[in-house]
Amino acid sequence: MPPIRFANNETMTMRFNIILISVLLASCSSFSVPLLTPYKMDIRQGNYVTVEMRDKLKLGMSRVQVRYVMGTPLISDAFHGNRWDYVYRLEQDYKLVEQQRLTLYFEGDSLSRIEDSGLTTPAAPVVSEGK
Repeated sequence: MPPIRFANNETMTMRFNIILISVLLASCSSFSVPLLTPYKMDIRQGNYVTVEMRDKLKLGMSRVQVRYVMGTPLISDAFHGNRWDYVYRLEQDYKLVEQQRLTLYFEGDSLSRIEDSGLTTPAAPVVSEGK
């Protein structure tokens, strides 16, 4: 049976230092080193409404016609069946870049009112990397 060898102090110290450094780096989420930052993907949520889609909306259109032009609304409240909300948000690097809100009101089956918060409301300028 071969003798049991224990690691010397230098090896144990190096292992301890490596573990300590890796734990410190993992726990410092606000610490950012350009080479070590994770990829942050763009987050698009909701219904993107184009100018062409908005221009096709006319008062008096039926719900079927509106759904054909705009698509299914993001928010269709069961308590307010006469209201459809089309909401869109774009986040880049966890910052809000663009936000839209279009609310359509119906009386019976026909479109009676349109509230538009603006087709594009930029919240912050888009900065491209590498330029």
